Amino acid sequence: MRTTEQQPIDVREIRRKLGLNQSQFWSKIGVTQSGGSRYESGRNIPRPVQALLRLVHIEQIDITKVKKEDFDVAEYLKASNPELYKSLKKEARTSSKKKKIA
Repeated sequence: MRTTEQQPIDVREIRRKLGLNQSQFWSKIGVTQSGGSRYESGRNIPRPVQALLRLVHIEQIDITKVKKEDFDVAEYLKASNPELYKSLKKEARTSSKKKKIA
């Protein structure tokens, strides 16, 4: 897997650090165990799967709880009040970093 900066990420290592077997790890993003195994063996990972990997296993977002209306609200705020959107985004990042440290 590659990040947006094109630095390789070892998906197998992420899975192992999380203590998950292939089935547990890949099923959280809708990929079969055999498909995940192919990705871990070097097959190119499609961008949508890379995005889901980042959201679920790196950012620790429970995608089963995300709703379309959440995206609608964020897009509305971004378009109607970009400064407030930027400020809230910055505060959320700071809050998230503090939680990870604690």
